[in-house]
Amino acid sequence: MIRTLGIIILVVAVFIGLQSVYIVSETQQALILRLGEPVDAVNETSEPDPGLHFKTPFIMDVLIFDKRNLELDLDAEEILASDQERLIVDAFLRYRITDPLRFYQTFRDERGAVVRLEQIMDDSLRGVIASIPSSDVISGQRADLMTRVQAAVEAQVLTGRFGIEVIDVRILAADLPPQIADNVFERMRSERQQEAAQYRAEGEQRATEIRADADRQASIIRAQARADAQRLRGEGDARQNQIYAEAYNRDPEFFAFYRSMLAYEQAVQSGTPIVIPPDSEFFRYFRSETGE
Repeated sequence: MIRTLGIIILVVAVFIGLQSVYIVSETQQALILRLGEPVDAVNETSEPDPGLHFKTPFIMDVLIFDKRNLELDLDAEEILASDQERLIVDAFLRYRITDPLRFYQTFRDERGAVVRLEQIMDDSLRGVIASIPSSDVISGQRADLMTRVQAAVEAQVLTGRFGIEVIDVRILAADLPPQIADNVFERMRSERQQEAAQYRAEGEQRATEIRADADRQASIIRAQARADAQRLRGEGDARQNQIYAEAYNRDPEFFAFYRSMLAYEQAVQSGTPIVIPPDSEFFRYFRSETGE
């Protein structure tokens, strides 16, 4: 009987001892409740104190919260952009509990926080995306979009004093629904084809103008060249006649002889028969030994 009583007392003592201690790791923070009311926090970010701690058994309870960054992954949802195009947006949020007391007073547990943060993320995403056209979202301007969404989420979190800190907001995908993506693609391709046809038409028109201008300039240059050639030829002929006249005036006989030699060179070719009377004036220089 005494032995049994001793075992009972030992078990009760161990149980009470276990109820009197708790362990908080480096990655955790604890909130101490006395009869359901929060009275203290352990291992907060501002006051790190991990390890073994003591509490009053049966009166105090310990709630453990994660101290690390937590992730809230939202389900992909359909959101309207400013141009009334529907987009399928997939995003997630990273946050950290910085004040376990405020967190407990606001949400009680992480499940309540998830529900509230999902609402905040949904409102922020819809508010930001509704203010910009779908082309800006799809074309890759994600950095500015995520910055604006994060700023909207942080503003609501700070206003609500939730005891959490928003670490990051990311948009994994923002695409058109499959049922309308093909139609949008065809429309975009048609628009690009129209632009290409317009560019080609403008290019052909410009090419025609350039060719016409080049032909006109070539005609002008050829006409100027012909005029210059005729002018130079006329000046050359005039100079030639002037030289002939000066030569004739100096020695008419020699000039006549020279002209005859040129005529012989042009008229008498190798193998070309010429029928002409011996006393012809054309060969008068061949009839005299002195060439007179």
